[in-house]
Amino acid sequence: MAFINWSPALETKFMEIDLQHKKLVDLVNKLYDAMAASKGNEVMGPLLNELLKYTVVHFQSEERLMQSNAYPDMTKHKQLHEELKNKVLTFKQRFDSGQARITIEVMNFLKDWLAKHIQGDDVKLGGYLNSKKSAVAK
Repeated sequence: MAFINWSPALETKFMEIDLQHKKLVDLVNKLYDAMAASKGNEVMGPLLNELLKYTVVHFQSEERLMQSNAYPDMTKHKQLHEELKNKVLTFKQRFDSGQARITIEVMNFLKDWLAKHIQGDDVKLGGYLNSKKSAVAK
């Protein structure tokens, strides 16, 4: 059973963003599976790296869409991205140094943040982009 199940509740109705969110959900599920199976850092470390790298790529993609389509809440949305990115980078540094482990609390934080962000901020962004008939990344 997946840790996060993709459902219509997680859709922004903007295909580019939804495809990226599905990949993020898949990466979180892989990390959870590794944690639940008590895989060592040699498995979880690369998964955490992949999740972090893809999150940055996804945020950059959303921010390009916001910029190229003059999204009115862009500043606030970018700030939320920065806050999560900083938290995850700090956690990753602690993980790499052996000071932190991937636990159910960490996984629940990622799950809750992702669901809340998608269902709130990203749904608003998707609605805005869909209202712009020619919304594309430039």
